[in-house]
Amino acid sequence: MKRSGSADLPLHYGHVPPWLAQRMSTLGLAITEAILMEYGKAEVIRRLSSPFWFQSLGAVMGMDWHSSGITTSVMGALKKSINPLSKELGIYICGGKGKHSRETPNELLKIADKTGLNGTELVRASKLSAKVDNTAIQDGFQLYLHSFILSSEGDWAVVQQGMSDSSSTARRYHWHSKNLKSFVEEPHTGICGINQGQILNLTATNADQTRQSMMSITAESPTRMLNEIQKLVLPNHHEVKAKDVDLKRLGSILWLAQEKQPKDFEELLLLEGMGPRTLQSMALVSEVIYGTPSRFTDPARYSFAHGGKDGHPFPVPVNVYDETISVLQKAIDKAKIGNTDRQQAIKSLHQIARNAEKNFIPSMDFEKVIQKERAESWKYGGRTVFGKEKPPINEQLKLF
Repeated sequence: MKRSGSADLPLHYGHVPPWLAQRMSTLGLAITEAILMEYGKAEVIRRLSSPFWFQSLGAVMGMDWHSSGITTSVMGALKKSINPLSKELGIYICGGKGKHSRETPNELLKIADKTGLNGTELVRASKLSAKVDNTAIQDGFQLYLHSFILSSEGDWAVVQQGMSDSSSTARRYHWHSKNLKSFVEEPHTGICGINQGQILNLTATNADQTRQSMMSITAESPTRMLNEIQKLVLPNHHEVKAKDVDLKRLGSILWLAQEKQPKDFEELLLLEGMGPRTLQSMALVSEVIYGTPSRFTDPARYSFAHGGKDGHPFPVPVNVYDETISVLQKAIDKAKIGNTDRQQAIKSLHQIARNAEKNFIPSMDFEKVIQKERAESWKYGGRTVFGKEKPPINEQLKLF
């Protein structure tokens, strides 16, 4: 097993309103089911162990693209929607925030009884991953969330998050069960974050003597260092700026949605009738499902699917969100009975946009794109934690 990456995020407080929480659960389940159908359980686990993909998933679900709240809200939404169907899906989510994290061992043992997996080893993995990030790595972040995601085949991932009040930041740690070597010597392929001074790292190779005298938490012999790491450090600014987004990739999505209608592509005929705005969201959701790891280096781009609950880059277009869920759910339901045409049509959205990038030269005014979304937000049922978006005065007068 290795630490598959980490993310540093601005520490944000607040809540996820019920109207968004329910939609996050529904969309999260649909995306998970689509990945299961296309790639299988191990791929769901692998993706959740990637800090970049996880952040992109949170953004496409309508959360603030860079805040610490993505971790708790995404894991909460997935646990709520996936666990009732765990027997069918073969995916289980344990733990959570605060007191829920302490229930992880009991939850894992119950799952082990049902699946025949080794519950003792799973509990040990859960405790050790938390111990390493909270004690062996003293980087100023105190863990307050621990989620353990498990497949019926024994693959697992850990997503946990710590808080640093002094720096007003949160750090999310990702672990993956693949290639388990050692919990105590260089289990993380790296720790990424802003330099905040010296830290105590009892997992460093040169801390072997100290570690042996202070910790004897595994019998495995450390063998080698792992040299690859996924690093994600997000800025403090709340708004989405051009520098946060790959404009070429975003531009090809906007081109697909605004310049070309589904009738222009044979592959998209089954999606006829979908408006340009929903097509934009579906193209980004398609990439979250079918995109390769290199596609998630700019998580902010995925906020252009369903905005953000605080209005950045624009309010959540509730009507578009609901249509996206409907299109995806219908495709999944049809695929379950052997009709994969709609599923393939959704997959082709991502492929068409990606092909367009090859010779695409972005010419759009980034700020104008955001201004347009905000100006038209009321048409799509735009909503934030502050309330529903209202039409401009001139549009309100037309209603009378």
